Amino acid sequence: MNAAAMERMTQHDRAWSSTPRPGLWATAVLAAFLPMAAVAQMASQGSNGQSQGSSAGGRSASGPATVQAAQQTLQTISSSGQTQGSVNGVSQNDYKGSLIQGKATDGVLELTLDDAIQRGFRNNLGIILQSSAVQSASGTRLQQLQQLLPTVTGSATYTVQQVNLAAYGLSFPGIKQIVGPFQVFDFRAYLSQSLLNINSIQNYLAAKHNFQGAKLSAEDARNLVVLTVGNAYLLCIADASRIEAAQAEKANAKVSLDQATANHEAGTSPKLDVLRAQVDFQNTDQQLIQSQNQLEKDKLALARAIGLPLDQKFHVSDASPYSAATPTTPEQAFADALKSRKDLAGAEERVKGAESQKSAAKAEYYPTVSVNGDYGDLGTTIGHSHGTYTATGEVSVPILQIAKTRGDIAVADANLQQQRARYSDQVQQINADVRDALLDIEAAAKLVEATKSNVDLANEALTEAQQRFRAGVADNLAVSDAQSQTQQANDQYISALYQHNVAKLSLARAVGYAGTNYKQALQLGGK
Repeated sequence: MNAAAMERMTQHDRAWSSTPRPGLWATAVLAAFLPMAAVAQMASQGSNGQSQGSSAGGRSASGPATVQAAQQTLQTISSSGQTQGSVNGVSQNDYKGSLIQGKATDGVLELTLDDAIQRGFRNNLGIILQSSAVQSASGTRLQQLQQLLPTVTGSATYTVQQVNLAAYGLSFPGIKQIVGPFQVFDFRAYLSQSLLNINSIQNYLAAKHNFQGAKLSAEDARNLVVLTVGNAYLLCIADASRIEAAQAEKANAKVSLDQATANHEAGTSPKLDVLRAQVDFQNTDQQLIQSQNQLEKDKLALARAIGLPLDQKFHVSDASPYSAATPTTPEQAFADALKSRKDLAGAEERVKGAESQKSAAKAEYYPTVSVNGDYGDLGTTIGHSHGTYTATGEVSVPILQIAKTRGDIAVADANLQQQRARYSDQVQQINADVRDALLDIEAAAKLVEATKSNVDLANEALTEAQQRFRAGVADNLAVSDAQSQTQQANDQYISALYQHNVAKLSLARAVGYAGTNYKQALQLGGK
């Protein structure tokens, strides 16, 4: 009897060992791709009261795998619409950084989700870089516009000169060959105006469309800020929940340890029960330390995204209770996304810009019409000057630049095909993102229901095991197993809640309203 109990305790200790093992890693990888199957299997194991060895193996793939699956979905959604990893030269990683505003203050800052997102709107590096890209596109647009507007310049010159007429082949009897020195004052304004230049017109239209595309991409950056900051905030909430669960589990383990110690001192329980309870207590203490460390690391990531000083102490004050997502169909969500996604509208503007660039290249074959003129006051002194002017009309026709024009057309056409292909792909990517998010919401809702039931069953099993041990009708092996299953069930439930909230946030980004209505997406109240 004692040998069998010792063997079961040894299996239990091995299952909770923190040393990485190939079997556990394989389970974790499988659960990352099949989170529902993994959690359903673990829920079945918890309700049927299987041994801690198998449940511990499942535990290594429960919370982390669920979070990993949610993070993978988040990366897919957030990177959709990004052209070759960046838009306007802004990459996805830029949204994880920020510009720090102010200095750390004394005390603990109570940070709500709304406050965090508003700070992100002001300080996030991605949105700042997008604003700079808009400014650059606006400057390019103005540069091209100037090619269509009149250009007026003014000058004032004072010249003293002496001229040798013989140097110009001028020789007259009785006239000196050297004239001067004499002075000339000239005050003059110059005007140049393009009357017809199709190339300049199309270049301006291309710059205008690109500017509109940059503005729309900057507006879409708000969605990415909400997605990045919201995910970081939800991670902190999940970490805080794990700490609370770990503290409760540690308290239960302490009660079991005290009971086992008292029974052993009374001579009604073997030393083995005390050792087993000590191992369980130390395991819960280790889990608490790991959860606290993970919370601090995730708070650093949140501070980096919203521009808080890294030494600023803060507390995430919002909770993330479970609330069902607003029902919708993939078709309706996709139709809404086509209307509201700013990055898709920006991609459409870039297609129009590429079309104008191709038209500008073709216009290099066309003649241009321009006028130039000047008017000023010219004389040897300011008091002895007269008005003079020059007016010139010019028609310029390209005659021999076939290679250059054909090359420009080929380059512009290639760019146009790329922009059209990217736009078409982005439409399909948005469709896929919407459907992925809806599938994740449905799966996560089922996970929340299953894991919540598993928590209730695990708590009931723990209570019964503690009562049986307290009554002396069983050793504390069942208590040890029940404590492990309770810890596993709590971790699964917290991860399922996180995954559900991330899925709702991902749907809001996929449809395109995360930047303006994130509260409704998470059902935190308000609009």
